[in-house]
Amino acid sequence: MSNCGRRVESWVDLYDLPTILKDKPVFETLDTLPADAILGLIAEHRNDPRDNKIDLGVGVYRTSAGETPVLDVVKVAEQRLLDQQTSKAYIGTAGDPEFNAAMQRLTFANPALDERLMTMQAPGGSGSLRVAAGLLLRANPDATVWVSEPTWANHHPLLGGAGLNLKPYPYYDTASHTIRLDAMLGALSGAARGDVVLLHACCHNPSGLDPSEEQWRAIADVIVERGLVPFIDMAYQGFAEDIDRDAFVIRHLADRVPEMLVCNSCSKNFGLYRDRVGTVSVLAEDTSRRDVVHSQASNVVRTMYSVPPDHGAAVVSIILSDASLRANWLIELAEMRDRLKSMRSLLNDALESKAPGADFSHLVRASGMFCFLGVSKEQVAKLKTDYGVYMVDSSRINVAGITEANVEYLAESIAAVL
Repeated sequence: MSNCGRRVESWVDLYDLPTILKDKPVFETLDTLPADAILGLIAEHRNDPRDNKIDLGVGVYRTSAGETPVLDVVKVAEQRLLDQQTSKAYIGTAGDPEFNAAMQRLTFANPALDERLMTMQAPGGSGSLRVAAGLLLRANPDATVWVSEPTWANHHPLLGGAGLNLKPYPYYDTASHTIRLDAMLGALSGAARGDVVLLHACCHNPSGLDPSEEQWRAIADVIVERGLVPFIDMAYQGFAEDIDRDAFVIRHLADRVPEMLVCNSCSKNFGLYRDRVGTVSVLAEDTSRRDVVHSQASNVVRTMYSVPPDHGAAVVSIILSDASLRANWLIELAEMRDRLKSMRSLLNDALESKAPGADFSHLVRASGMFCFLGVSKEQVAKLKTDYGVYMVDSSRINVAGITEANVEYLAESIAAVL
């Protein structure tokens, strides 16, 4: 073993590393990276002294009081878990089997697929995406992963940073605020057999625009015809229409393709952001191939974080396995969904009054927490400096930051910079 020109003969010599490295620190080659745009906005908003400031950047659900609540059903399940749990021992690389089974049913709703499906718990949606990336790299390191333009900002560092080759396909028209379906289908029609297509199941982040069921069928036709592998990220199940309709593309494709990957997150629909709860599911061609995939995925997990965290997944398992808690969860989920829809309508109506020459109807065509406001980078900067309205440079907004109390001021501010 050598370091900085001097040979280290034994592990005992490692105690002398401070002397060896005295003239050449280990980390001297590193450069400071720019702060994450969202985290930077959070800090700026927090330090802004204005009382009427508005945060439309941070990506969490909030009530009209500006709070990100713990769901009532989560509190009940947590108390039950506290009363009943007898151990904090490791739960294994695949996580909680009951949680995995419950999430698999929630996602696919088709017991006939169980013999071809494997589902593993992961630390949040990001963790599930990273496990999927590791699995894809082992299966086909040369495959191209087609990613929507635009897509969630963290898809690129999570997947591309893992070593996957990413290539964009057209998705969002910034001028008309519509999905570029023909261009998307054209691009995917040129993809090579075995390439992977990353899709947002619902509540596309950042545009908020999802294909209709008819459009999803057209996309599925191309995937089947070209022999492509669907890779579906579902971070917002229940935030667009309902639990079942939001999973339409997953269930439709599962009936038509031999293989697919699905990554789930419970951050939004269960409000378990900091507990990091997610799953990665793989549909294989048959049971034997499923078992091979499971063994490989388990090994990927072992080499990264060894075992997933238990608490949040155990809470979700309790909720989904109890008929009363599940029913109450669906009610709370609907309340979050309806508030987001209501805030979109409120802002659109206010802008129709404050800026009658502008068209913001795409606000109500979008779903979930996010969409593009549709203003320039310069106008975004002016909104922040002059009016205390914070959003990322692309004008992507989190509509959960809109309230009945601030919507008039927000619309006036937007109208003023147009």
